[in-house]
Amino acid sequence: MKLGKRRANRPALLSKTEKFMVSPSQRKGPLVRAIRNLSMFLRPGKKDDASRSGSQTAQTGAVSTATGNGSGQSSVPKHLAVIMDGNGRWAKGRHLPRSAGHRAGAENLKVLCRNCGNAGVRYLTVYAFSTENWARPESEIQALMELFVEFFERYDPELAQEGIRVRFSGDIGALPENIREVCKRAEENSIGRDRMDLIIAMNYGGRHEIVQACRKIADQVSRGLMKPEDIQEETIRENLYLPDVPDPDLIIRPSGEQRMSNFLLWEGAYAELWFSNTLWPDFGLSELQDAFRAYSLRDRRFGGLSEE
Repeated sequence: MKLGKRRANRPALLSKTEKFMVSPSQRKGPLVRAIRNLSMFLRPGKKDDASRSGSQTAQTGAVSTATGNGSGQSSVPKHLAVIMDGNGRWAKGRHLPRSAGHRAGAENLKVLCRNCGNAGVRYLTVYAFSTENWARPESEIQALMELFVEFFERYDPELAQEGIRVRFSGDIGALPENIREVCKRAEENSIGRDRMDLIIAMNYGGRHEIVQACRKIADQVSRGLMKPEDIQEETIRENLYLPDVPDPDLIIRPSGEQRMSNFLLWEGAYAELWFSNTLWPDFGLSELQDAFRAYSLRDRRFGGLSEE
C-alpha cells in the first residue's frame, strides 16, 4: 500500500475555528445561531429575519439501573469514549520502535473491548487515527495502516464471539482504497451483533466533523429544503457522522495528557472526563474500574441543579 500521494488528497481542515464561550444553559446555542446566520446568505429568495431559539435535551445515555451512589446514575456509562494515547512513550521507555508501541496498543484495544462488554458498556468509541495524524512521518502512517488491516483480519472472529458490532466515525471516504474496503467489510460482517458497538474514530477530527455537518445543512438551505431559522441543535446532530449514537457519558484519556485533542467536540459537550497517568498499552481492568468508580460519584447536572 503506497501512501505517498495521500497527504495531498487528505481532507482540507480549517486553519482557524471560532471559539464560543457558552453558559451551561446555552450549551451549543451560539454555534447554532452562527450556522443560521451563514445560511441566510445561501437560502434562495428574500432574506427572512425571523429567528427561533431553543435547545434540545442533552442525550446522556447513562444507564439508569443499579445506582448505589445516591445520584441516580449507574457506575457504568452507557457510552464510553477513550483517547488511546501513549503508545510512542511506552515504546520509547522500553527502547523499542514506535511501531512496537502501536502494536501493543492495538492488542490492548482487544482487552478493553472484552472488559467493557463484561461491564455492560453499550457503546465504546476509541480514537484510533486523527485528521492531524497525517502530519506524522510517512513510515509511521504506513505502519499504522498496515496494523489497522491486520487487526481486523486477526481479531474479527473474537469480536464476533463477544457480540461486538464494528462501526467507523470519520472521513472514511478520504482514506486509501484498501482501508476503505476493510472498514466496509468490518461493518457489513458485524451488523447483526448487538452486545456492544465498537466505534473506531478513523481519520476523525471533531472540528472537521462539524464543518462537514454545516456543509450538508448549507446545501439543504441553498436548495430551498430548509430555512435558516429551522436550524436547531438536533439539525446539526442529524448531520454528524453517527447521529443514532448517544453522546458519550465518560471520556477517558490515559498517558497523563489532559486535553481533548479535537475528539468528539460536539458530542462530548457534557461528557465527564477522567485522566490517568498510565500509558495506553498498560491501561487495564484496574484503571477502567477506577474510572468507573470516579464516574459513579460525579453529579451530572447538565446545567441544572442537583436534586435535594
